[in-house]
Amino acid sequence: MNKIKEPIKINQVLLKNRLVMPPMATSKTSDGYVNQEILDYYSEKSAGGYIGLIITEHSYVNHQGIANMGQVSISRDTDVAGLAKVVEVIHKNGSKVIAQINHAGSAARRKVTGMETLSASAILNTGMTGRNSELPTAMSSEQIQLVIQDFTAASRRAKEAGYDGVEIHSAHGYLLNQFYSPLTNKREDEYGISSMENRLRLHKEIIQSVRAEVGEDYLVALRLGGCDYMEGGSTIEDSVKAARLLESYGIDLLDISGGLNGYVIPKRKESGYFSDMTGQIKREVSIPVILTGGITDIDHADRLIENGRADLIGIGRAILKDSLWAMKAMKE
Repeated sequence: MNKIKEPIKINQVLLKNRLVMPPMATSKTSDGYVNQEILDYYSEKSAGGYIGLIITEHSYVNHQGIANMGQVSISRDTDVAGLAKVVEVIHKNGSKVIAQINHAGSAARRKVTGMETLSASAILNTGMTGRNSELPTAMSSEQIQLVIQDFTAASRRAKEAGYDGVEIHSAHGYLLNQFYSPLTNKREDEYGISSMENRLRLHKEIIQSVRAEVGEDYLVALRLGGCDYMEGGSTIEDSVKAARLLESYGIDLLDISGGLNGYVIPKRKESGYFSDMTGQIKREVSIPVILTGGITDIDHADRLIENGRADLIGIGRAILKDSLWAMKAMKE
């Protein structure tokens, strides 16, 4: 076991190893603010610094984009103080940390937000995160511009809080993924389905705006739900095209997962079940690629890197169940 323990530098951030704790929602806050329970959780998970990179749970960029009750906010300047405490805890334990920022789009629910739901098109989200029956409103140009501003402000807050970087969430059927997927995007304008460039136009505009805000030396990652694994949805071939474009737009790190199917693939339980996608993407881009999905064995994680399926490996459920998992695995 050598590859998983090798350091890697991404933009200006040096990770001590290739082990990643992916974003996992804790639902531990009642008002969006970081509380002691959240701090204790990240302190426990990062203890010893055995995890090279921790990506904190998806945080909403505006109130209309809240995905679920208990979600952490990065939508207000008053959030920065609490987020800075999360960073302090993780850095003190010896790991690097980036913030995942998100807008739920049609996966948001009016009973949570008190607001109408928005999406690329007025189409119900039939994926894993599509938990309401309210038809979303197709976003106007003005609403799109506001969302770009919200992602940009969220990235500024992440930098102010001391995060080593920021991850833009475009997976699991949330808003940006809704623009990318043919199942939820039926637009005929410049954000429409006619080309991959159009499907990713909102991504490009957010990335460019975020980059202008945080600077070239700040790590900007993107979680891509590259394939929907559903009839008529995005394909692995789409994911490769998208990855090439996202690299050209200035992304430093690609975190690959599922699209409207969520973070699992129906009827597939094998370790590293997204590796068919990440392997093809890795051959086509020069930036690092994270693979997450059903991996619980550190030796298999090492082999996936050795075999060119990814540069970093995310271990979610194993670390969630056992906070000592990373220590035991990396000491083997």
